[in-house]
Amino acid sequence: MTDSDERTRDDAAGGDNAEDGNDAGDGHDAGDDHGDHDPHREEFGEDPVGHTRATAGMTVSELVDGYGDAGIGAASVNEAGDVLAEMFENDDCTVFLSLAGAMVPAGMRRIVSDLIRDGYVDALVTTGANLTHDAIEAIGGKHHHGRTHDPEKSLREHDEGLRDEGVDRIYNVYLPQEHFAEFEGHLREEVFPALEADPDAEGTDAVSIADLTRELGRANAEVNERDDVTEGPGVAAAAYECDVPIYCPAVQDSVLGLQAWMYAQTADFTLDALADMTELTDLAFDADDAGCLLVGGGVPKNFTLQTMLVTPRAYDYAVQITMDPEATGGLSGATLEEARSWGKLEKDARNASVYGDATVMLPMLVAAARERVE
Repeated sequence: MTDSDERTRDDAAGGDNAEDGNDAGDGHDAGDDHGDHDPHREEFGEDPVGHTRATAGMTVSELVDGYGDAGIGAASVNEAGDVLAEMFENDDCTVFLSLAGAMVPAGMRRIVSDLIRDGYVDALVTTGANLTHDAIEAIGGKHHHGRTHDPEKSLREHDEGLRDEGVDRIYNVYLPQEHFAEFEGHLREEVFPALEADPDAEGTDAVSIADLTRELGRANAEVNERDDVTEGPGVAAAAYECDVPIYCPAVQDSVLGLQAWMYAQTADFTLDALADMTELTDLAFDADDAGCLLVGGGVPKNFTLQTMLVTPRAYDYAVQITMDPEATGGLSGATLEEARSWGKLEKDARNASVYGDATVMLPMLVAAARERVE
């Protein structure tokens, strides 16, 4: 660098010229913005972000507690753990569990059945698909680890090959198709006949979906014990044995619903899609406090939330696990704050949303909450 270059850089930086000196003496203190006092801040509150620890031997609850020091998604998980623990610990709280997605095929079956058996759930709202896969395991079938693609084939060729082999794919889980035939036999031999032409107190022979799921749970438990099935009897059986109702508002959208329709073609058997709404509404109406754990979205989420629209109350607690964005305007991604605007949550309700894979987040939140409560 030349001497001329050096002088030019000094001048540009302020140097010693008189003009710079005049600016410095014009009454403006350069430190006013940053040194002498802080700017007025209404939103900001001093609460420094801490740093989560992950050490050998720490419990899930300790990890989730530590997330409270962090930000972004970790902070949301911590808040959700707090809300869920408070909801579980409140003996006066009626808890509704909404379960969508492929949670049973993915290996979440035992978590749900344990929650029911241990008294943390008062009503389950789920899909016919989850009930179908739950029953398949109850009577001896198994889901298997698979893969989403074969690197030596195109995606289409991979799934065409599975079809030829009689294997259904649920992302990276495989299920042999013969299990559906066994499930059909289970329904026709153990479940549907017990519901056929059995008039209720009002003289109608229509069966509520809750009656169907209750009978399914009974049959799952009996066959599971009779055949000494290695896997546990599952979700519907736990609900049956603990007198926890299962509502399945879109049962038609499943193999369970399809088989019920097929059976009804040749038998005195029909389902009443509206009958459950009275029972569910009564449960919400009679609750001292109400809370919901929403796993995924879809029909189960909305069915769980909308029941508060016809009661004088709303949910006091709500925890949501979802991967759907709110910007689509769809119910699955709708925030719990949006639900508050509808009157589905109390204005002062405690609520938290966690964005992530439910097969990762549900076990973490349940383990953390149960550790705090127990």
